Amino acid sequence: MGVIEDLKGKKILIWGYGREGQSTRQFLKRCCEPASVEVFEGKREEIDEDKYDLIIKSPGIRMDDDSPKYTSQTELFLEEYRDQVIGITGTKGKSTTSSMLNHVLTRVREGKTILLGNIGEPCLNFFDEITDDTIVVFEMSCHQLAHVHVSPHIAVFLNLHEEHLDYYGTMDRYFEAKKHITSYQHKGDIFLAGEGVPEIETEAEVIHMPYDTSGDYDLQILGKHNVCNANFVLKIVCDVLGYDRDEAVRSLADFKGLPHRLSYIGEKDGVKYYDDSISTIPDATIQALESVPDAYTVLIGGMDRGIAYDVLVDYMKAHPEYRYICSYDSGRRIYDEVSSLDYVYYTDTLENAVRMARDITPAGKACILSPASASYGYFKNFEQRGEMFGDYVFGKDRPDKA
Repeated sequence: MGVIEDLKGKKILIWGYGREGQSTRQFLKRCCEPASVEVFEGKREEIDEDKYDLIIKSPGIRMDDDSPKYTSQTELFLEEYRDQVIGITGTKGKSTTSSMLNHVLTRVREGKTILLGNIGEPCLNFFDEITDDTIVVFEMSCHQLAHVHVSPHIAVFLNLHEEHLDYYGTMDRYFEAKKHITSYQHKGDIFLAGEGVPEIETEAEVIHMPYDTSGDYDLQILGKHNVCNANFVLKIVCDVLGYDRDEAVRSLADFKGLPHRLSYIGEKDGVKYYDDSISTIPDATIQALESVPDAYTVLIGGMDRGIAYDVLVDYMKAHPEYRYICSYDSGRRIYDEVSSLDYVYYTDTLENAVRMARDITPAGKACILSPASASYGYFKNFEQRGEMFGDYVFGKDRPDKA
């Protein structure tokens, strides 16, 4: 029985009414014939579960236990189409890798390829557009994976770093959510596991992927880590799916990357500016400094979620050739550990950090926004943080918006 038939005549509650909740309601109206649909945005203990046959939970709503009465967009979509899905997760790089894979697949094959999930459109928006020859590239966040009981046919787990501890509390719980991308795979499925990803019990064929930054792909995007992402893409496209490698490599050179991910946004007074607002962990900031030519100044700090910054603090101590401008709560915590260093600064806001960067960054060098921290509490999201960084630098005359 398919999902649409399974939902017929059911009393359904949509728990959470953000982008996915609204999408779910439209899907039910467009494709299904439920007995009733209600929306709820309160706490779980306020839900009368006996009134409903099914409760569709939005990602990000915390629920510590599993219950068969609860499901999600991601689970419903996978129940119908998991055999056509390439699911991609990881702490960092999943958006770029998903977009890169979608880009290459659209060039090496004739069939339809759809990119969806955490990167953009909710998956149920596309439910009635999937045909037999469609390949779905599905970027999957930890929140989307936390309570699923179905895994995609091809699963990719790029890497694992300390992240979202304000939500999950421990790395074990964070990893538990992520590992569902392969936990329910079957024999004949494929699982690509990046370096540093712990062993996961799965029935799939496991392909271990080292952190390999070799490969001359003429990429337009900066960073050795993106060479590693390209290696994942080529492994899937060529070795797993069997498409032509030369054509796939050629198509990599056309991929322009995504905004706010080591994106060059322009030059002012001889200083080049890069927006890496997606950076929410220390390793990402270190990668940014080592990827940008003539890097000199980096803007760090945001919401303090309790993750460890030891690796970044050690890097700062070992690399006095850079200037580090710290802001906000996590920036204060980092600054307090290295305040004796005369090349580390603190100021309260991103706007003031940009002003300071203008004063201390010499012409011919580069300034990078790479916060190593979440944006929440100060900005709507990392996209808004990146946009405001560009506005503070260039005002109304932004070259990347011309």
